[in-house]
Amino acid sequence: MNASSIIAKLKSRKPSILGEEYFKKYAVLLPLIEMQEETHILFEVRSMNLRTQPGDICFPGGKVDEGDRNTAYTAIRETSEELRIPKVDVYDVFPLDYMVSDFGRIIYPYIGRLKDIEKVTPNKDEVAEIFTVPLSFFLNTKPKKYKVNYEVLPEDNFPYDLIMGGENYDWRTHQLDELFYEYNGKVIWGLTAKILTHFVSLIKDGSSDYF
Repeated sequence: MNASSIIAKLKSRKPSILGEEYFKKYAVLLPLIEMQEETHILFEVRSMNLRTQPGDICFPGGKVDEGDRNTAYTAIRETSEELRIPKVDVYDVFPLDYMVSDFGRIIYPYIGRLKDIEKVTPNKDEVAEIFTVPLSFFLNTKPKKYKVNYEVLPEDNFPYDLIMGGENYDWRTHQLDELFYEYNGKVIWGLTAKILTHFVSLIKDGSSDYF
């Protein structure tokens, strides 16, 4: 195969994320709801019966199914299923920046509005409880930030003889920022805190002073 045929084969290709077909894809909704003449954000507390992250605080959301039209539909569908509300009660849905994690996941966050919190009757198989926090709290409160260090541990039969430096190879270690909000005894952290902080930075005109 010569260079011309290679160029012809690739010139109209649309680039994507390398290995995207192997990533698990999820969509979540950051729900806004009007309460007492103020905008609130709704959160879920995950059921203690769930296999992963029981008891954690999160936004409604879940895995993208093959039958979903797009990731926005996934976010609406999951919100409808978890809060037991009609899909039409989830509206004004718009995308935030998506996230690619080192753990083989792509997360597609959306912002959206809920019509009436009185209609919400959480699916107890997935949601232990719901609560809301005034948006003004997050606009006026910076998250606490802590570092998490990742250690590189090659498996026992790793071929050190094939790399320069062998067992003394200078691995690049990774450091992750974890963000925490505390509100009335509730701790919001992890992916939920990252999405929340991103959202608040956008409505504060992208101000980096927030971080």
